[in-house]
Amino acid sequence: MNLPSSLPLASWVLGIVLTQACTQPLAESTAAAAGEQRRQAPVADSTGYEIRPPADPNGISRYYLGRQIAHVMGHEGADWLERSGRQQEEGTDVLLKALRLKPTDVVADIGAGTGYFSFRMSPLVPQGKVLAVDIQPEMITYLQENKDRNNAPNVEPVLGTVQNPNLPANSVDLALIVDAYHEFDHPREMMRAIKTALKPNGRVALAEYRAEDTKVPIKRIHKMSVEQARKEMKAVGLEFIETVETLPQQHLMFFRRAK
Repeated sequence: MNLPSSLPLASWVLGIVLTQACTQPLAESTAAAAGEQRRQAPVADSTGYEIRPPADPNGISRYYLGRQIAHVMGHEGADWLERSGRQQEEGTDVLLKALRLKPTDVVADIGAGTGYFSFRMSPLVPQGKVLAVDIQPEMITYLQENKDRNNAPNVEPVLGTVQNPNLPANSVDLALIVDAYHEFDHPREMMRAIKTALKPNGRVALAEYRAEDTKVPIKRIHKMSVEQARKEMKAVGLEFIETVETLPQQHLMFFRRAK
C-alpha cells in the first residue's frame, strides 16, 4: 500500500492507523522529541535492525539503519487513496510519465492498495502486465473488484507477505513503490525479494515524501530523505540511478541491481 498512497504497498507493519494519520501541522511532534530523549540503549543485529522504544509514537519500536519504521495505514483508508484531489496534490500523472514504461513491460505495483496506480499503468503496458501486490486480503478483494470494473485483464492481484511480495524471479521490468516503503516492517527482506524478482535490467521506482522539505505537510516519520533511501537500497545491492524532482511533494528515486 502506499502512504498516503500505499498500504502499505502496503498490513505492511504491525498495527493500523486511521486515514489521516500521515498528515500533520508543519511543526514536528513534541512527543517524538521527548521520546527521543528517553530512548534506551538499542538492541541491534548485523542486518541493520534495532529494537528500542519508539522515538515517535507514530512509529513502531523497530528501526532499520537508524530509521524508525512507521505505522501503516490499513484497508480502512481505502477511500482516501481514491480521493478526487490526489492527482493534483501528488502529481500522479507526472509520476506515471516519469516511469517511461514500455508497452511490453511487466510492472509490480508494491503495496497496490485499491489499485490507484495499477489501473493507470494498465493501459500503458498493453502487451505487458501489472502485478498488483498487497499483503491485506481486503485490498486483494478491492483489486479484483476494480479489475473487473476497469476492464483491466492485464492487472493481476498478488497476495504477498511482510517479507516477500511473492513475485517470480527475473520477471519484473519495474517495481513501483509509492509512499509505502517507509512502512515495511521487514524492509531488508522485502527489498531483497524485490531485487530477486527484477529482470537483469529491471528498475525500482521509489516515491517518498521529501524529508528535506519542512513545507510538505506530512508527519516526519512518513517521509524519507534521498540520503536515507540510497543507504537502504545500497544495503541490499541496489544501485542508485537518478532522482526525479518534478513532483509537488515527493522524491521519485530510481534504482537497479548493482553491477
